[in-house]
Amino acid sequence: VQLQASGGGLVQPGGSLNLSCAASGTFLSINDMGWYRQAPGKQRELVATITRGGRSVYVDSVKGRFTISRDNAKNTVYLQMNSLNPEDSAVYYCNAIFRTIGSRFGQGTLVTVSS
Repeated sequence: VQLQASGGGLVQPGGSLNLSCAASGTFLSINDMGWYRQAPGKQRELVATITRGGRSVYVDSVKGRFTISRDNAKNTVYLQMNSLNPEDSAVYYCNAIFRTIGSRFGQGTLVTVSS
């Protein structure tokens, strides 16, 4: 199985980005999907997760600014990020928990918030 993330880039403070991550390969189904991020010199942290049924959880620092969603038919998870600030700069990794396979991470996409 493979997770391919895209959508990162350079954005000014206050701007928006939309990340997407598609799962491919052979698998039965995907349970939870989510996004993590890792800034230079810091540990990887959970940003948001979403269940197959659409229930989502966010880290406090992004509540009200980020929205996670998924398309089960496309095996894709999205992260709409609004009101970005420099503290959001990091490599963002998507994650999926595959039935009978377990947890897998994608390769990461870089988000840089800077003027």
